[in-house]
Amino acid sequence: MKVAVIGANGKEGSLIVKEALGRNLDVTSIVRDAKKSPTDKYLVRDIYSLQTEDIKDFDILVDALGFFGPAVKEYVPATEHLIKIIGDSKVRLLVVGGAGSLYVDKAHTAKLYQQADFPDAVKPLSEEMGKSLDILRESKIDWTFISPAADFQASGDRTGKYVLAGEELTFDDNGKSEISYADFAIAMVDEIVADKHSKERISVRW
Repeated sequence: MKVAVIGANGKEGSLIVKEALGRNLDVTSIVRDAKKSPTDKYLVRDIYSLQTEDIKDFDILVDALGFFGPAVKEYVPATEHLIKIIGDSKVRLLVVGGAGSLYVDKAHTAKLYQQADFPDAVKPLSEEMGKSLDILRESKIDWTFISPAADFQASGDRTGKYVLAGEELTFDDNGKSEISYADFAIAMVDEIVADKHSKERISVRW
């Protein structure tokens, strides 16, 4: 299985690469600087210079890009570009999503980032990632959007365990919604291999 990871040198992207390599997948990094590639195989591209010809031989394209500050507005056009270059090919797109767009009610009318106590600093990021998910839902490509728990821990332990959930924010028995970057990477590679949630948003937590 041939996997390409966009943003492979990022905090989450690098862990996804490591997890995929550990399972003997054929991994190519898509980075803006060759010196930052965590793999021997790489393409030097930014998101908008990436073209259909670049990705046509991959089975999986993982979007692990992170946009912050004013750049959060890039989530939508970046997603639109990926949908365009994937086109009618059989390339599957798996996206490192956010928790802010998870629903907090059974009727799916209210999202986490719309709650009064949601941090203002993170709200624009969550809103733009939610918009990118909406665009994926309307597309014809094969995609899976994976949201982490509300508390997404960059330095959290790799426990090797996680709970798979759906569109709603869920909690453990102690009322916590947590996951580490490392265990999120396990969930991502599990989905790459199993291909069980085509055209779905799923979520993961401890």
